[in-house]
Amino acid sequence: MYGYFIPTVNLMGAGAALEVAKQAKIIGGSKALVVTDAPLIKLGIADKIIRLLEKEDIRTILYDAVLPNPTVKNVHDGVALYKQNNCDLIVAIGGGSPIDCAKGIGLVATNGGSIKDYEGLDMSKKTMPPFIAVNTTAGTASEMTRFTIITDTDRHVKMAIVDWHVTPTVSINDPELMVSMPSALTAATGMDALTHAIEAYVSTLATPVTDSAAIKAIQLISQYLRPAVANGNNMEARDKMAYAEFMAGMAFNNASLGNVHAMAHQLGGFYDLPHGVCNAILLPHVESFNMIACPERFADIAMAMGENTNGLSVIEAAELAIKSIGRLSRDVGIPSGLKELGVKEKDLPTLADNALKDACGLTNPRIATKEDIIELYKAAM
Repeated sequence: MYGYFIPTVNLMGAGAALEVAKQAKIIGGSKALVVTDAPLIKLGIADKIIRLLEKEDIRTILYDAVLPNPTVKNVHDGVALYKQNNCDLIVAIGGGSPIDCAKGIGLVATNGGSIKDYEGLDMSKKTMPPFIAVNTTAGTASEMTRFTIITDTDRHVKMAIVDWHVTPTVSINDPELMVSMPSALTAATGMDALTHAIEAYVSTLATPVTDSAAIKAIQLISQYLRPAVANGNNMEARDKMAYAEFMAGMAFNNASLGNVHAMAHQLGGFYDLPHGVCNAILLPHVESFNMIACPERFADIAMAMGENTNGLSVIEAAELAIKSIGRLSRDVGIPSGLKELGVKEKDLPTLADNALKDACGLTNPRIATKEDIIELYKAAM
């Protein structure tokens, strides 16, 4: 049996954000908890969405204290605000951080308890309140997935919550909201999207449905990430990257991920590091390890990335995919290794132990031991 998960309504393209109030009314909202972060307040993006809502008599309560790696405290502070103000709708504005935090808020608002209670797969019993996710980055796909990642600062780990109840009701991807993304964030989120697509394509749960979305996402990212980083005002590149990250989300939301994410989550939880950058650094190393499990799939990835595989054996073509990943990462300015981020070799055994407990690793195509995970971290240093 195969399940397919996606929001009920997905709006895409320039001007899509103008529909936010209409969608809020359709799904029955009258008082929205707006969840965002300080940078989006500063850029005026959150205010634009709030004005659209209030113009149509949707009252708003703002929660803008979300951290780059949203925490258990962020979630519970948001729940308190939601309940104190009798909200009946959640509108998340941002990339993965605000949207993930808002998902946690919604889950606890209707199910009670602590967000820690929902770590793992389908641990909740009730759906969230009506939920609109307005995405502002071309990377995480949190606006359309059943995944939410929350940092437990007590354990220094990122909790992977995979639950169909946290799938937003409405997703909005408007490339006009992405123009203000700095080049470094564009690069990191774009490589995050590439990681989603590649891990979904080689996942043990991949299907023809997820394959089609993953391969197209890889093609678009390979073609448009460099120009989007080079010139943030390039609307064609922004638009195509928005489609790419959404399709990568379609793929991994249903095929799941692998050890790149399992390992990156630990780096983010332990050191409070940016998720997309950790993924980008780990990706070529983990996939080089995975390659023997499904070389034909890596040969497909090489072709999707625009490499000429004519006359090459399957293994040679697969190896070309790994080289192409590394070249794209370098071209968009991703740091060369984990040492630059402050990762310490003495912490690797702890990180490896935690990575092996992460749900994302369950669908990795090649089984890895603790020693394997440690060596992969070392290779990425």
